[in-house]
Amino acid sequence: MSGREPILNLPRSLLLLCGAMILVHVARQLVGPDTDIWIIAEFAFVPARYSAPSEWPGGVPALFWSPLTYAFLHGDSIHLLVNLFWAASFGTPVARRFGTARFLLLAAVSAVAGSVAHYLVYPGDAVPMIGASAAVSGMTAATARFAFEPGAPLGGGGARPSAYFVPAPPLLALLANARAAFFVLVWFGVNLLFGVQSSLIPGVEGAIAWQAHIGGFVAGLALFPLLDPVRRLPG
Repeated sequence: MSGREPILNLPRSLLLLCGAMILVHVARQLVGPDTDIWIIAEFAFVPARYSAPSEWPGGVPALFWSPLTYAFLHGDSIHLLVNLFWAASFGTPVARRFGTARFLLLAAVSAVAGSVAHYLVYPGDAVPMIGASAAVSGMTAATARFAFEPGAPLGGGGARPSAYFVPAPPLLALLANARAAFFVLVWFGVNLLFGVQSSLIPGVEGAIAWQAHIGGFVAGLALFPLLDPVRRLPG
């Protein structure tokens, strides 16, 4: 039967990114504990690495790749599934709008921005930070920049192809939209709450790097007009 919707009706760029995270997680389950510990030490983001890079696996080169590679590592399957679900929900609109190259650039820069925010708060911390939450936060922020406009996915446009290409307003005009402003406010509130009380999230042990989430979200808000291929509404 022709014309059927695919089971995974997600943009190719998002499938590529999520597939990479799944493959990395599965591979880590197949190696021994010692190798997995080495992978975390080599590719996770560790602020203390910048004070003494020679004391960490990867040395100086890891100073450059770890602000990005940490996003492909997850603490457990629940951690991974939460990020995959959030990416599928709020990464899809911006992935359809941006196309592959711009979307992957958004995700990468948001991940790096998250690591920078984490470093600024905990410059000497030796606890590895892992997870794609900062990258997903950047996707969420970019989607919020246009998704609440009339005719957009969350503005009555649904999943129609044209809904993903509605012109976006300037940032200040976005915040004048009550629904968009409420979404941003709730997002910050939830992240601050979970940052203080991480035990509220099932399956999560230890502190949540909420500063990295905020770094990624702010990067998504700021990057959107630079990457957006759609001509925006006048201010």
